[in-house]
Formats: sequence, structure tokens, C-alpha cells
Amino acid sequence: MRFFVTPWYAHRWPWFLMIGPVAVVLAGIVTGWIAFAQQDALVVDDYYKQGKAINQDLRRDRAAAAMALSFALRYDPATGKLAGSLLAKGQPLTGAAQLRLVHSTRPELDMRIVIEPDSRGDFAIDLPMLERARWQVQVEDMQRNWRLQGGWKWPQEQAVQLKADPVQ
Repeated sequence: MRFFVTPWYAHRWPWFLMIGPVAVVLAGIVTGWIAFAQQDALVVDDYYKQGKAINQDLRRDRAAAAMALSFALRYDPATGKLAGSLLAKGQPLTGAAQLRLVHSTRPELDMRIVIEPDSRGDFAIDLPMLERARWQVQVEDMQRNWRLQGGWKWPQEQAVQLKADPVQ
């Protein structure tokens, strides 16, 4: 006596039960491809050298605090202008400075911009549309004697204000 008239592959239930394991295998393959296709941008090779450089960075932060530096930055996407001001003890700070906008996860979007404040400490430059992200903002003089840094959530925050905090 035959119980099955049709072979197993002609029934729906075996195929339905195989969907789960097949989906897991495919998801594992895609996850493996994503993990190995791109290098992790957050890991640095010379972590020891960067760790030693922390004391140098603290010296620059202390210099910025002694000068009572403040930096204001705002971006207008309608005009494509990045504008701001750089002040020391409430007075305009003139001379070239370097502005770095560091994307939180994609290093290819990082920007290094030379700004030259006018006699009032103000500057304005043309800038293409900023990516929606949490940017790290860093401003330093060209000789790297002082530094201001902070975070900026664009576009939730239209502007950012950085002030030198006293460093222990």
C-alpha cells in the first residue's frame, strides 16, 4: 500500500519549511560580504603615536583657553555659504586658521578648509551641501599653537558655537 502518491518535492510544506534556513544562509552571506567588502575607517594603525600626542593636544587646548577663544559657525544651505567668526577675549582674531569638518563615519567626506577672518573676525566661504550627520568641528591656527573642537549635528543645529574650556 502506498501512502504518498506524489513525490516529496511536489508538496508545499517541505518548501515552506526550507524558507527559514535558506533565508538565514543568505543573510549570513550578505552580512559577511558587508563586513569584508569595506575597511573599517574607525580603527587607526598608529594608536600608540596618537596616544602620545594627547599631551600635545592638551597643550593646544590650554593655549586656546588662555586666549579665551570662541568660534561661531553657521551654514545656510539656500546660499551654500558657510560663515562664522573667530574671537579672542571678545576681540576679532585675524590671520589664517584651519577649519576641519570631520564626518562621524565616512572619512571620504572630511573637509579641511583654510579660513581667513577679516578685521571684524568674520569669514564666509562657499561650501557644497553638507551631508546629514554629526560632524566633528576643529579649528586651529596654521602653526598649530591652539585648538578649539566640538560636535555639530547638521541639520538639527543650524549653527555651532565653540568656546575654549579651561583644561586641567
